[in-house]
Amino acid sequence: MPSLKRKPLVVVTRRLPEAVEARMRELFDCRLNPDDQPLGQEDLAGALREADVLVPTVTDEIDAALLAQAGPNLRLIANFGNGVDHIDVGVALERGITVTNTPGVLTEDTADMTMALILAVARRVTEGARIIPDDAWDAGWSPTWMLGRRITGKRLGIVGMGRIGQALARRAKAFGLQIHYHNRRRVPAAIEGELEATYWESLDQMLARVDIVSVNCPHTPATYHLLSARRLKLLKPEAIVVNTARGEVIDENALARLIEAGEISAAGLDVFEQEPAVSPRLVKLARSGKIVLLPHMGSATHESRTDMGEKVIINIKTFMDGHRPPDRILPSML
Repeated sequence: MPSLKRKPLVVVTRRLPEAVEARMRELFDCRLNPDDQPLGQEDLAGALREADVLVPTVTDEIDAALLAQAGPNLRLIANFGNGVDHIDVGVALERGITVTNTPGVLTEDTADMTMALILAVARRVTEGARIIPDDAWDAGWSPTWMLGRRITGKRLGIVGMGRIGQALARRAKAFGLQIHYHNRRRVPAAIEGELEATYWESLDQMLARVDIVSVNCPHTPATYHLLSARRLKLLKPEAIVVNTARGEVIDENALARLIEAGEISAAGLDVFEQEPAVSPRLVKLARSGKIVLLPHMGSATHESRTDMGEKVIINIKTFMDGHRPPDRILPSML
């Protein structure tokens, strides 16, 4: 692939860390988004028509209809993020457009947040944190007030044992949780041994036997509503559901309905099916203390976002130098 003699036009759809944007301005002809407002479909279409490289984020829905409007210069979509379910990668590849992502750099931070949500839900941390600021601690300490659930000795069922699932398992093991997992493929025996993890080929059987479920798999057509109403009904009434992956993996309406009915104890959600819109039923449950809702904060650290930006730059630079970028998405990965 011949490298461009001019600096490539790189269109970035959202504001990135200052150091990342500064480096991009040095290397590329960069069009940034200082207002950080999500681009509408018309603006996205315009970017696709003009750019050599598009740097989108999870807030940009780049479907087949939008890709049909791409200009002849667009050869790379360098996604700022690990998941690419918001991009029709198949259509992009058919049009000769390479797609890359930023794997690995958000693993530890997302695992931290997942563990934080497990603790927050089990021990009612967000409810407790509101008591004193709201002047609601009139009676003081009581033996039977604000009781949560002990996590030590409980069974954690991890749905998706990739980088983040394994990082979560290491943390959870240190907290005394028993590790169980379901994955498309069984992980190597050495990893299972290190984590003392039990593999379940049947997701249904695992769900019926665990106390906490953590969703850590990507959103693909195969995982849409993987935790369906039928599967959620398999959980114990005292079970906790945590999701820091993608909202579409869980049937949100079914989850809300089962928590309202007392058939599932509680949930902690960092992602949602229609985000940034959040179901009013979930918001109501959060206000009543049944669930903990976070605004997609899993990878929200200075370190993670800077590392993600650096990966984007490496992918662009490598591609424009005529080489295969290290984080390109292959058809076999879809």
